[in-house]
Amino acid sequence: MTDFTADTLGKPALIDRARIERRNASERRFRQLGVVAVAIGVLALVVLMTSIFTGGLSAFRQTYISLDIFLDPARLDKDGTRNPDAIAKISTFGYAPLIEKALVDAMAAKGVAVHGLNAKSAAEMVSKEAPADLRKYVLADPSVIGQTVRFDLLAGGRIDGYYKGRVSMASAQLDRNVSPEQLMLADKLREAGILTTKFNWGFFTAPDASDTRPEAAGLGVAIIGSAYMMLIVLVLSLPLGVAASIYLEEFAPQNRFTDLIEVNIANLAAVPSIVFGILGLAVLINFVGLPQSAPIVGGLVLTLMTLPTIIIATRASLKAVPPSIRDAALGVGASKMQATFHHVLPLAMPGIMTGTIIGLARALGETAPLLLIGMVAFVREFPAGPPEGFFDPASALPVQVYNWTQRGDPAFIERASGAIIVLLVFLLAMNIIAVVLRRRFERRW
Repeated sequence: MTDFTADTLGKPALIDRARIERRNASERRFRQLGVVAVAIGVLALVVLMTSIFTGGLSAFRQTYISLDIFLDPARLDKDGTRNPDAIAKISTFGYAPLIEKALVDAMAAKGVAVHGLNAKSAAEMVSKEAPADLRKYVLADPSVIGQTVRFDLLAGGRIDGYYKGRVSMASAQLDRNVSPEQLMLADKLREAGILTTKFNWGFFTAPDASDTRPEAAGLGVAIIGSAYMMLIVLVLSLPLGVAASIYLEEFAPQNRFTDLIEVNIANLAAVPSIVFGILGLAVLINFVGLPQSAPIVGGLVLTLMTLPTIIIATRASLKAVPPSIRDAALGVGASKMQATFHHVLPLAMPGIMTGTIIGLARALGETAPLLLIGMVAFVREFPAGPPEGFFDPASALPVQVYNWTQRGDPAFIERASGAIIVLLVFLLAMNIIAVVLRRRFERRW
């Protein structure tokens, strides 16, 4: 239908109402599609976060058995000399009977017993890591030998899983690693106050553990390895990326050579991360001879991967500075160098810092290049302090997540989800820092 109306000059104007209705309907459909797309994205994020937090929050709590252990000198120091070398010869097998006796004494003192369960079966409820932890405690201070020490020992993975819903009485009947009688004893020890579940600090400080000791696995080595790599990436990528950006944007002549460099930088930003891992394996390890599974190799590989991101972000920040700033500085007698470093660079600093932190956050979550350079190896020893620690074997947070998901025990899946939460917290903190820095140093012109 077509209507005639008068315009401001009194002349008739033709209005196609049907076309207007179609345009408005199209706009409404587009808005509805946008709302649906946002809703689907939010729903997917909620489902993802729910699955991660549901499976991983329990990793931050651990079951312990608190015992008063008598460090018998007859077993640990037969000569009575307190010689550290002689005490170090006592293996973990020499500490296991002390733990078993302490558990039996605690059960007798509390009147706890389960029919058909002997002392050896009861001691199997304690983690296999407990004798090693007790040995480390004694070696750190041999003067404690002969004393009775209160010690919180890790309960076995099946006992811990019983209180986290992974193990039940029915599943225990089919499991050779735990019995229903042990679960019944665990309940009685819990009522007596001997067995408790509390916050697991060892998840942040302990190293990785073997397949038979999931309750002892921690992120200590992975956190230190990631910190070392991020330090290397920050020290190398920030000055190199900013210097290259300033030269290309402010000083380099516009010719085919610089155009080629700009195209290659943009292409490098889109290269899959595993290609950088192949480069690190071929050049840094096989040719240069750097050690595998070392933070120095991981840091160099991640630096190469992060540089294009920082360069692109820095150049965008420099371009955002109005040309009038440069012209004003040059007009009052400043040199090109002074105009760039005294005026342009400070105004571009918020964008530069934001791009750097986002690049570091991306590098922190990378897994594929680190797998190729060997950082998936099982590492129990903590790396030394820098700079020696840069060349010691280490792991990384994303690689540790991958490693745990490949193991058969369900407790490692819980550990992997907990590590993902820790990684997400680090990434969230880095993004918050980027936003704060941008708002704090942002200037208006």
